[in-house]
Amino acid sequence: MLSLRFCPAVFAKRLESVQFWRRNTNPVVVCAAKGPRQRYPRVWKTKTRIGTISKSKKLVDTIKELSNVKEEVYGALDSFIAWELEFPLITVKKALKALEYENEWKRIIQVTKWMLSKGQGRTMGSYYMLLNALAEDGRLEEAEELWTKLFTENLESMPRNFFDKMISIYYKREMHDKMFEVFADMDELGVKPTVSVVAMVGDVFQKLNMLDKYQKLMKKYPPPKKEYCYIQGKRVKIRSKPIDQSRYVRNPLIKADEETPRTLPESCESTDVSLNKPSDNLYEHGVAESSTIKHNESIDPF
Repeated sequence: MLSLRFCPAVFAKRLESVQFWRRNTNPVVVCAAKGPRQRYPRVWKTKTRIGTISKSKKLVDTIKELSNVKEEVYGALDSFIAWELEFPLITVKKALKALEYENEWKRIIQVTKWMLSKGQGRTMGSYYMLLNALAEDGRLEEAEELWTKLFTENLESMPRNFFDKMISIYYKREMHDKMFEVFADMDELGVKPTVSVVAMVGDVFQKLNMLDKYQKLMKKYPPPKKEYCYIQGKRVKIRSKPIDQSRYVRNPLIKADEETPRTLPESCESTDVSLNKPSDNLYEHGVAESSTIKHNESIDPF
């Protein structure tokens, strides 16, 4: 009795055939005209980049060469997106981040207002960046107008970092009455303040000899008992040391979601601590981790 040792070839399309060999072997694709296809290494590599990073860098370079005339800036921005099928929101956002890193506050105001005039980027992040740039540029009246508009439109859903930002702005300029108004609104809406905000308000109470209100404040918002640190890449909850308010009052004009650097407990100092990971809250009050201050000292908006 005759038996076939190999399976017959199965032809696919016109010029290719697939041969199935024995078991435990891989199928081989064979071209009927020239045999197996040869793979050649790539000997060239393109250098042209058309991604959002290169576009944002080009936008930043274009903006820096312009004057502060509104028509010139808006015209250059319109010509930059003239051939785009959709508004390049990601490119503009990356350009704004680059301008913020370089402390180009006027350019941030110009680009953000142009973007909002197009009906694009109407998010709380854009408004927060605009509020920060207006405060840094010394345009306090416009910053207050923007804050009032956002607060009235988003009364019950206002993010906490906006309250912290306005309190920090008023604390820096020693506008205590307006700072107390913002803090009262914050307390009435049930928004829990960060440790830095409590320290700033408590410092003003002490300066004005309002010790009774200072005691009520510290009783209502006591220092946190627990904090988080990273030990060998793992997030660990530990007992916090007593907080010295002078450490916060010495440099309280920082971002709302950041705190001044603090000494780590002995359990963290004795091991390899990695504080490069972003953290939602360092304390129970929702404070961001303190290591980000060192990384953002050059772009601190206050």
